[in-house]
Amino acid sequence: MRAFPVLVLGLSLVAATPHSCDAGDSYPRQPAVDVQHYRFAIGLNDSTDAIAGNAVVTVRFTRSGVTSFFLDLATPTGGKGMTVTSVTSNGTPLRYTHTDDHLVITLGTPTAAGELRDFDIAYGGVPASGLYIGKNRYGERAFFSWNWPDKARQWLPMIDHPSDKATSEFIVTAPARYAVVANGLLQDEILLGDGRKVTHWKQSVPIASWLNAIGVEQFAVHHAGMVKGVELQTWVAHQDLANGVTTFEEPARQAIEFYSEHIGPYSYEKLANVSAAFGGGGTEHASAIFYGENVVTDRPATAIVAHEIAHQWFGDSITESEVVDACLSEGGATYFTLLFTEHYSGRDAFVAGLVRARTTALAAETKFNEPVVHRNISDLRGVIPPLVYQKGAWVLHMLRAQVGTDIFWKGIREYYARYRNSNASTDDLRRVMEEASSQKLGWFFDQWLNRDYSPALTGTWRYDAAARKVIIDLAQTQKDSTYRLPLDIGLVSDSVGVAPTIAKIEMTQSRQHFEIPVAASPSNVILDPNTWLLMQPPKFTRQ
Repeated sequence: MRAFPVLVLGLSLVAATPHSCDAGDSYPRQPAVDVQHYRFAIGLNDSTDAIAGNAVVTVRFTRSGVTSFFLDLATPTGGKGMTVTSVTSNGTPLRYTHTDDHLVITLGTPTAAGELRDFDIAYGGVPASGLYIGKNRYGERAFFSWNWPDKARQWLPMIDHPSDKATSEFIVTAPARYAVVANGLLQDEILLGDGRKVTHWKQSVPIASWLNAIGVEQFAVHHAGMVKGVELQTWVAHQDLANGVTTFEEPARQAIEFYSEHIGPYSYEKLANVSAAFGGGGTEHASAIFYGENVVTDRPATAIVAHEIAHQWFGDSITESEVVDACLSEGGATYFTLLFTEHYSGRDAFVAGLVRARTTALAAETKFNEPVVHRNISDLRGVIPPLVYQKGAWVLHMLRAQVGTDIFWKGIREYYARYRNSNASTDDLRRVMEEASSQKLGWFFDQWLNRDYSPALTGTWRYDAAARKVIIDLAQTQKDSTYRLPLDIGLVSDSVGVAPTIAKIEMTQSRQHFEIPVAASPSNVILDPNTWLLMQPPKFTRQ
């Protein structure tokens, strides 16, 4: 993304300025611009894929003297993109330029600090992406947005970056046979009498740009009642109602209950699980989650539903300030899905999920040679999923081991309460966990988020009968520098059915010698018997 220069004209300022040198991505920040609200009126029809758009953008200017600012909006190319026909403020036409996917608006008068202004933008065109228009699996026409990571600009004029959250509303005019779902609460449905219908949804909680969503189809809708004060809905193709209820509603009910009880209150006005005309997967739009239509079957889609609903807390309500901190949302949703599994299906299922995540994360380390917090990343398209999802989840799991389960949950609840409906960074999470645990955790976050390779251990053990000690010699052999490793040692008894005795050590050197008092020789010694440490399969043998 090209940064815009600072222009100083007397006492006037241009709002677009380059990011600071230590920012996590190259999106050009506008520190004087804070969007408060978007009002999008979108016209859809069946005779063309072109949309007719009108946006009213409410901006709070935090500094005096601003003379221009920009919104992201795709410029026309190859017959697709958006063409702006007018920009006004309070009825007065404004000068603007629309090039390189930026709509730069020149203000009629310089701003005063704290001033609110509305900007009315008329535009239209065929979206190149962001809003997908085509047929669902039954051959019926459908319209679904998919803005992640920065495709909202393909059809909506807005600040298309997760750091600027705003409330929003959609007013969609479409053929009357379609139902429309979007973020927030339904305000109105009005039949115009000419074969068209206007549907108005309003989102009263600030959300990031890519979380804004509309789905337009011949839906069947099921209202499943209230769960923890949240209205639960299912929206699927009209042929799929019975399967849609089976696929979504029971796991959604369980997820809302678990996350609400363990993290904090759900932030939005409803939760709609929506079957979208894509193949598979899911996108966690705030209050209106879209799942690929192939997710809808005659069985509950428990794992994906739990993951996408976890995002309503991590990624949607608490949104990363910088794209380098994508692990906060994706690692958070992945780990809390595993915690959901631990709660409802037990420890063995939880550990099995951790093992699968570990295998994926370790393979990604070898392939990509990148840390969880990626180097030189410009935007979310550069995020490596196995690192921010599976390795990010493991970092949270090891954080739980470091501070203890009760403190971990205490810290998570405080983190959510403090940053709910706003933005946060990994440093913010670290500070909250340090307060909750009374530990300094800078070393922990640094080594697990900023190194390419997880630990690899080799070693031996033997029993010294005279000293009644288990003697352990370990070496760290990974490519990265030495880790600080709190490590559980499992001393396996000869007695059938007796769980291993756990001894705790901490490795801080590349090679280290440990002696553990034991009354009798164990039949085996195991590193990390309870699956708390992300490491390569250790080469650890009896001497």
